[in-house]
Amino acid sequence: MESLLDQLDEPSKRALKEFKERVQDCTSKLLDTRDEFYLKWLIARSYSVIEAEKMFRASLAWRQANGIDDILKWTPPEVLLKYFSFGKIGYDKLYSPVYVCAQGQMDLRGILQSVTKKDFMRYQTYMTERINKEMREESLRTGENQNCQMTFIADMMGLSMRQMSYKPVMDAGREQTKNYESNYPENIRRIFIINAPKIFTVIFNIIKPFLHQATLDKMRIFGSDKEEWAAALLEEIEADNLPLHYGGTMVDPDGDPKCPSKFNMGGEVPYSYYLSNSAPVPKDYMETINIIAGAGGFKKLKYKIDVVNSILRWEFMTEGGDIGFRVYYKSDEEGIVDLVPLSRIESHLVTEEGQYICEDPGKYVVVFDNTFSILRPKKVRYYVAVDPPGSPTTAVVE
Repeated sequence: MESLLDQLDEPSKRALKEFKERVQDCTSKLLDTRDEFYLKWLIARSYSVIEAEKMFRASLAWRQANGIDDILKWTPPEVLLKYFSFGKIGYDKLYSPVYVCAQGQMDLRGILQSVTKKDFMRYQTYMTERINKEMREESLRTGENQNCQMTFIADMMGLSMRQMSYKPVMDAGREQTKNYESNYPENIRRIFIINAPKIFTVIFNIIKPFLHQATLDKMRIFGSDKEEWAAALLEEIEADNLPLHYGGTMVDPDGDPKCPSKFNMGGEVPYSYYLSNSAPVPKDYMETINIIAGAGGFKKLKYKIDVVNSILRWEFMTEGGDIGFRVYYKSDEEGIVDLVPLSRIESHLVTEEGQYICEDPGKYVVVFDNTFSILRPKKVRYYVAVDPPGSPTTAVVE
């Protein structure tokens, strides 16, 4: 497989050199320092060095804020491991690993009623980080797939409007697409979407604005004509690396043509996993605030932090439904800087926990926001702390 570096003309080589020089202060934070990795950010921003640097630094900040470098130490919820369809079936002809998702067979509605949105999104990142780690290690060992790109097959057979019309499913799909495009540029070599029904067009039009043109150019979308899409798959994947069900020759040891031993096939999530079967229990050390609905329905907790690298920690749950949550930093130079952008947290289903390393001294603000709710007030039980103990902090509820 030809490396991305082999395709560069002289202006592109100069752009790569300049980009590396501009971000050399970030080298110690990177898991991959090869030229191929740096080049991906330039490609994603059409070789604009300034825009690539903005994207790159924003992604590093996202990784730091969300603990991405340590995410593989996390144990995902059982329901995701059992019912989220995904897995590697082999390699394509350019030695990129091939992953399959039986999207249409997945009960995303059930999954998103069994885990918080935060854990669902974290699982997407967890899988991506695991794939990237495997690709880096294989590339170093074999010399193949130096671009560290994967091929992805999304099987839409069985996709239903009941699943796709569920708002949390659509919201998660948009956010997942944005996260992937912002933080994993040029991670995919080819995307095959097969058995796409008519409703797929509606879904695709929702996420399309978040896709970079380079990603759109990698996509090949097919309807239910198996002869057509199987031929397209076999152009890029050898038959012995493709399940019989998808036009190849591979079968499971028991003869199953779908090869469920290679990847999770999904399936309906049992109600026993649903979070509504249990509710979070407030801790004795938590404080309580009541937040009205509508305009004025928010509370701010302000913390003045003087010790560099103090850790701002939070833990909260709600009664009455979900709550908007945001953490930001007030800088004299930059104004308000979002650290945890405002999003609705399902803390009525499970206790929300998080932290942020405060690299700059100043004022940090934690916000609970119920302005989106027209009728329902919320009771928030919370605990916010700053470590190490003894650092000067002041909390004021407004």
